[in-house]
Amino acid sequence: MEERRYRSASGAPIALRRRQHSASCRELAVRCPRLRLRSLSAATSAAWLAAYGLFVLTENSMVLSAAIIITLIGLIIYLHFVKIDQESLLVIGSLGIQVTSSYASGKESTTFIEMSQVQDVVINEAIHMQKVIYYLCILLQDPGDPQGVSEVVPLFQSSKPRLDCLIEVYKSCQEILEQRKTAPQSS
Repeated sequence: MEERRYRSASGAPIALRRRQHSASCRELAVRCPRLRLRSLSAATSAAWLAAYGLFVLTENSMVLSAAIIITLIGLIIYLHFVKIDQESLLVIGSLGIQVTSSYASGKESTTFIEMSQVQDVVINEAIHMQKVIYYLCILLQDPGDPQGVSEVVPLFQSSKPRLDCLIEVYKSCQEILEQRKTAPQSS
C-alpha cells in the first residue's frame, strides 16, 4: 500500500492511498482530516453559552434543555450524514467500479457501476466562487447511443482533491480501462 499527501481545494491536508490487488484491480482511497475535538468543543461551547445568555434573559430553563438536545441531535446528524472521513474507488477491470463513502459515525455508503456502463473516466473543471476547481467523474454510456453519455457521476465530492491528486487517480483508472479495451482485441 502506498500513501501520498496532497491538499484539498480548500487547502486542507488529505491523503491518497493506492492499493494494487492485481494488474486489473486497484483501490484508491482519499482520506480527509478527522473531526477535531478542539473545533467540536468550541462549537458546542459557543452554542451552550448563547443558550445560557438567553436563559439569563428569559429565566426559562427550557432554553437550556432545548440547547442541549438540539446540539446533541445536530452532532449525531453531522457525524452520520455529513462528515465523511474517507472516499474510496475500487476499480476492477472485468467487473466494474465501486464507490464507497465512509462517514465519521462508521456508516458506509456504496455504489457499484458495471464496467459495461462505463464509457470513460475524465477530469472535469468547474468555476465556483471565482475559482476553477477540478473534479473526477465517470461518464456512463447511453444505452440507446453507444457514443453518447447518459449520466455523469462525480467522484470525491466531499474531499475535493486538487488537480495533482486527481491526475494520480485518473492515470490509475485509465490504465485499467485501457487494459479492458485492448483485451477483447488481442483474443
